[in-house]
Amino acid sequence: MATLLRKIGLIRLHNRDTEDPKHHHHRSSQQGSSLRGRGGPKNGSNKPQPQGPPGGGCSSSSSESSPGGRKTKKAPEPAKQPQPPRSGGGREKPREAAREPGAGREAAPQRPGSSSGPGSAPLVPLASGSGPLAPAGRQQHCTQVRTRRLMKELQDIARLSDRFISVELVDESLFDWNVKLHQVDKDSVLWQDMKETNTEYILLNLTFPDNFPFSPPFMRVLSPRLENGYVLDGGAICMELLTPRGWSSAYTVEAVMRQFAASLVKGQGRICRKAGKSKKSFSRKEAEATFKSLVKTHEKYGWVTPPVSDG
Repeated sequence: MATLLRKIGLIRLHNRDTEDPKHHHHRSSQQGSSLRGRGGPKNGSNKPQPQGPPGGGCSSSSSESSPGGRKTKKAPEPAKQPQPPRSGGGREKPREAAREPGAGREAAPQRPGSSSGPGSAPLVPLASGSGPLAPAGRQQHCTQVRTRRLMKELQDIARLSDRFISVELVDESLFDWNVKLHQVDKDSVLWQDMKETNTEYILLNLTFPDNFPFSPPFMRVLSPRLENGYVLDGGAICMELLTPRGWSSAYTVEAVMRQFAASLVKGQGRICRKAGKSKKSFSRKEAEATFKSLVKTHEKYGWVTPPVSDG
């Protein structure tokens, strides 16, 4: 009996020694996996997964050669998009081209007069913007300034207590006035002439240019026909303050008329009583030509006050 049991043990040892090692390994692996339960790997392999190098990269189940000749196994990772090759040794900026003006799209057409960078022409302000006024707008602005000024002048003259002057509009135009000078120095010979000829006033015409009060009005005598007193042919008046050089926007119509009344007396102005000549009226065309000539003369030689004897 003992001999029989010994033979059976030898046979089992022989079978174990002659058994396929792979089959033995597979069977032992199954037993180990059943012991580990659900937490173990499902692929039946009990080998630990190799970890990739720090910093990770594209990984593969096959071995790759490293620059040092060593083979390194990389852990499986989700596949990533391949990066574009780097050129020039620097970091590539894929969005840089899109940021550059004109890259990937057409450049927008520039507005006339616009500036695109240093050295380009300065911006030209448009007529409708905050820039200089267009001709039509400038004309409208000048008209408004002139209208407001002349309305104020009319109101001030109407409030004069001494009735020194009065105003009548020519054809209801605010820019064309007939001004009546009712008073001069009562000690003057001109005042005596007015009394003797029953002349109640000296009539003058004032026309105001578009840029009044920054330019002087054109002023001339209409009636009666005067001699001396700085009144020239056509009724033109020789006064420096009526020229562009002597004018100031601060001058009012009342102030100009008072200066004219003083110059009449200073220049020994008289009412013309010569037969035939006194009936001839002054003309605007003659007055404009005379005034233009005297302005050129005084610009050349200066404005001087002639002796009283010269008128």
